[in-house]
Amino acid sequence: MRARSALPLLAVAALAGCGGHGADSPKPLPRFLSFHSRPDLHPPSVTVVTKKADLAPGYVFFAPKKDVRQRGPMIADNDGHVIWFDPLKQGATDFRVQEYQGKPVLTWWQGRSIVGNGRGYYIVMNDRYHVIKTVHSAHGLSGDEHEFQLTPQGTALITSFDPIPGDASAVGGPKHGTILDCFFQEIDVATGRLVFQWNAFTHVPITDSYWQLMKVKGKWPPYDFFHINSIDQEPNGNFLVSARNTHALYEIDHKTGKVLWVLGGKKSSFQMGSATQFNWQHDARRLANGDLSVFDDGAFPKVEDHSRALILRQDMAAKKVTLVKAYVSPDKLLSRFEGSMQVLPNGHVFVGWGSEPYFTEFAKNGSTVFDARFGKDMDTYRAFRFPWVGHPAAKPDLVVDKGKAYVSWNGATQVASWRLVDGSGKKLADAKKHDFETTLSVPKGTSSVAAEALDASGTVLGRSKTVSTAS
Repeated sequence: MRARSALPLLAVAALAGCGGHGADSPKPLPRFLSFHSRPDLHPPSVTVVTKKADLAPGYVFFAPKKDVRQRGPMIADNDGHVIWFDPLKQGATDFRVQEYQGKPVLTWWQGRSIVGNGRGYYIVMNDRYHVIKTVHSAHGLSGDEHEFQLTPQGTALITSFDPIPGDASAVGGPKHGTILDCFFQEIDVATGRLVFQWNAFTHVPITDSYWQLMKVKGKWPPYDFFHINSIDQEPNGNFLVSARNTHALYEIDHKTGKVLWVLGGKKSSFQMGSATQFNWQHDARRLANGDLSVFDDGAFPKVEDHSRALILRQDMAAKKVTLVKAYVSPDKLLSRFEGSMQVLPNGHVFVGWGSEPYFTEFAKNGSTVFDARFGKDMDTYRAFRFPWVGHPAAKPDLVVDKGKAYVSWNGATQVASWRLVDGSGKKLADAKKHDFETTLSVPKGTSSVAAEALDASGTVLGRSKTVSTAS
């Protein structure tokens, strides 16, 4: 086991097919990357510590934030190289691939976050990196950062927080206080119409919460008793809701809004078996085989020594919950907030460690097959692995400086090599693509050049503008 504090910002430290932490001496990486061809982009560098041969297919999707030079959605490959980065003035969370109208799309929340409560909206982007839909919450609520889940029905499940007057005396607060109520809405993506709405305060007593209400600078803040942080649609149409501050999951009737059962917390409808209790959890999902996955933070305040990604079996007849598998970081990381768990089609499990800037892929048996980090004092709300094919509408970017041509194509996933040509189209040089930006030498006497992106079969995918070689 390695000491997290001793990790330098390294390049790939374990080559494909190799386990452990590698014996090679990788080149050090800067904290943030810079590119000649895209001087406007400064994503954080990604250090890959472990990479084995049997990874699930796809790229890593996350949205770095906190102590970053630029925040926004980012795609990286298994070597930590940038595939696509979109710097935003606002924050971004929950960046991933989903399906809308039968096609894969990129989705995320975008807006402003204050103490873990977001005010913003939701983005749907196609494979040409064009925004095709912007989704807003309804009835005067603001879109929160915790969930943007598309359904097969063409709807979106989203969260909202809204302070309301309420009696907080039962939890040591004022009788005439303020409760931070939690809502989730189902919105028709095409029309923006509200399909369904549910709120926590109507259905869950505030005394079910583990969150301690305390004055801040002599004043009572709104009591965040529930803190909704994920919604999933069950096969029967009902909704699976995770509430961080009650340490519980809820089954919500999709017609009446009634709480059908509670799993975990103070009033569990189920007997919680050995090692099944979770605390301050995130990202609860119903799996295809009926099991549940959930990211158990275990901290803030600290309850456990380390976070766990759990698969739980729910016996509805016996009203019991048993542990199927717990996945633990190689560093025994303890996430104070955020976090995600994704069970992949091949049975692997991909985990984003929330407040800790790491993501890890586990084989089904729990062994680590991929482990990476992206910078001290940074974080990402969730992290995922998905296949993705990007076809940028923009041309490749080319800059020539002191006899060198620097070329990149933000978001292009099928480029295998680059070809440098002169103004007449004559080939001057070629090079394999291995990172976001590729460098080629410009022959002396050349007055202008362009760069062509080629796929693995040699087909030209795109061509940059022709630029002068004059410095």
